[in-house]
Amino acid sequence: MNQVSTSTSAASSTAASAAPSASSSDLQASAVTKRFGTFTAVADLSFSVGHGSFFSILGPSGCGKTTLLRMIAGFQSPDSGDIVIGGKSMQGVLPNKRPVNMVFQHLALFPMMSVGDNVGYGLERRGVSASEIKRRVGEMLERVSLNGAQDKRIDQLSGGQKQRVAIARSLVLEPTLLLLDEPLGALDLKLREHMKVELKQLQAAFGTTFVYITHDQSEALVMSDHVAVMNQGRFEQVGTPQELYYQPQTPFVAGFVGANNRVQGVATAVDQGVVTLTGSDGLTLRALASGRVQVGDAVQGFVRPEVASLSRDAASFTSQGLPHYQGRVDSILFDGANSAVLLREQASNFEFRIALPQTGQFSDLRVGESVVFGFDPQRAVCFASTAAGHAV
Repeated sequence: MNQVSTSTSAASSTAASAAPSASSSDLQASAVTKRFGTFTAVADLSFSVGHGSFFSILGPSGCGKTTLLRMIAGFQSPDSGDIVIGGKSMQGVLPNKRPVNMVFQHLALFPMMSVGDNVGYGLERRGVSASEIKRRVGEMLERVSLNGAQDKRIDQLSGGQKQRVAIARSLVLEPTLLLLDEPLGALDLKLREHMKVELKQLQAAFGTTFVYITHDQSEALVMSDHVAVMNQGRFEQVGTPQELYYQPQTPFVAGFVGANNRVQGVATAVDQGVVTLTGSDGLTLRALASGRVQVGDAVQGFVRPEVASLSRDAASFTSQGLPHYQGRVDSILFDGANSAVLLREQASNFEFRIALPQTGQFSDLRVGESVVFGFDPQRAVCFASTAAGHAV
């Protein structure tokens, strides 16, 4: 049952349609607050994570996600509120007595120990017999595709293999929760992409509840069942990756999750939920209202690069009745399947980023060329600037 509920998001959460019951939740936080002097790192936060789910906390540096993870692990205590793991309150419970294990960014493997000794260390500390440790370590290494590696030294392993050893060392103790503190941050890009898939597959295979913190939206979106977007000590929105991406509930979520063109201005018209936004530079665009927007409101509009399309003439837009703009190519950002073009809208000089189609249709596009671009207003989103959350 992969469900998550929250009661502190700055906007209505689109997380789960029904909150998990106490019996199905491996983690519950109730009105948890943590302050450092006059600074509030975590503010009255309440949420629950269902059994067997992959739950990520996504946010920029300083938003409070590491403080929250440390309170779950027991390294810090909340000033108020309660954290319940596996149905039991963790008030006064020391870190080594909690049904929780943690994988850190730098892994903290013991270099003087073999792979098998690293994985079995926690079992040895618990007084498990040598024969049982050997059996369980062998089974665990096989499950993480490191069978036969018991006697290898840590420095003989690749970065990905070290990641799997760290996870095996935690999972062999059969924790209720596995906490992961940006564990892919030290890996190179190609290995990080590979490990995102591998972590998702490991979590599905073991069925252990993962709580993962990251500032990398790609990690959170690719791996998670649900993601909480954190900002200034609160959850702005909790939902599936698809909900956060396609249905952001605050300007902060719209600006932080995925790439976006952000346009600020005033609502000059509102027609059946579609806002006409006019910027101070003269740019006018239409976008679907999120929440209440009235004529005269200061607003922020968001247009994702992939919802806009390019053409060398306006016919394709006029035939569909879509608004369109004249633009000039400022820069071409070639990145294979993620290639994009930066355009200057002719009338306002506003810079738009637009994803290039992978058909090869614009492979001959050149800097300085005039083009036409446009998008369906129903696929853009507009917020009143007083809406909860702040764009980034």
